[in-house]
Amino acid sequence: MQTADFDYLLPPELIAQTPARERDQSRLLVLNRSSGNLTHEKFRDLLNYLKTGDVLVLNNSAVIPARLRGVNTRTGGRFEILLLEEVAVNDWWVMLRPGKRARVGTEIAIQNHRGESVAEQAVVTAINDEGHRRLRFSATANIREQLDALGETPLPPYITRENTNDLAADKSRYQTVYAQPPGSVAAPTAGLHFTAALLDEIRALGVQVRFVTLHVGLGTFAPVKARALSDHVMHEERFELDDETARVVNEAKRNGRRIIAVGTTTVRVLESVASQNGGRLVSGGGRTRIFIHPPFQFQIVNALLTNFHLPCSTLLMLVSAFAAPGDTRGRELLLAGYAEAVRERYRFFSYGDAMLIL
Repeated sequence: MQTADFDYLLPPELIAQTPARERDQSRLLVLNRSSGNLTHEKFRDLLNYLKTGDVLVLNNSAVIPARLRGVNTRTGGRFEILLLEEVAVNDWWVMLRPGKRARVGTEIAIQNHRGESVAEQAVVTAINDEGHRRLRFSATANIREQLDALGETPLPPYITRENTNDLAADKSRYQTVYAQPPGSVAAPTAGLHFTAALLDEIRALGVQVRFVTLHVGLGTFAPVKARALSDHVMHEERFELDDETARVVNEAKRNGRRIIAVGTTTVRVLESVASQNGGRLVSGGGRTRIFIHPPFQFQIVNALLTNFHLPCSTLLMLVSAFAAPGDTRGRELLLAGYAEAVRERYRFFSYGDAMLIL
């Protein structure tokens, strides 16, 4: 298949710039894979589609304040720094803008939210093939512990804010209510619609709620540059799968009960682990580069709750594969649903509305 097969037209005004007033008051488009029928609901109506014995699996990775500001100590030129992955204490791979000004040896003075230089400094120690820089921070025992004071919420590029003062609300809303281990530079956005009260109502239905951890990386926003899907090199992300989640999901599969994944990141963990273990889940941690696109035969996930994704993105390809497992017609089925969402003025992307595929 070709990357261009996953393009669609989206009016810019449908890209959500702010979240719904209440998390669970987003809209929900329900797609029945067998019939192709579409149903328009509110997110809280998800309760009507769950039943006793279901297992709802969510990604509990927490977003870190990964965006920093700094200046070149020699020239005074400004940098925007996006932390990508921690190699060791005070040693990070980052995206630096403008990158061309950041050669190995460049020293950067980190600034606070008011644009004032603080004691923290960093030096560029390496550059990889993707153009990312490796920074070594100094003057503090651990830069991670300073991120709440110095860092900003790393909103995706399609969400704009006039100034950093507008980011205060995003600090809480661009984070799931169940977020725990820090490590993501982008939110697992399908989970943003849940409240603690709604999760309690779901448990009261007899649904088992379990968690995996996948630290969402910058690659989630990276465009697919290859013309053919077979030529795309998928980004790598770190994950953890605990003993209890593996046990609960395996038991549910043996008994013919549904596994409902919240978000594409959750799907990536479950299907990646299953593909390496004969269709079963085995607890542990690792890294995944799994690239799910049509046709793909899913071994674990029976239903998917997700947001609306960017054109030609790997996330859209994953959801298209889920719309028709083992076939390529899921692309047409999903894009027909997207066209309906555009007509009905649904809100798209991270702060937008949700879709349930059954």
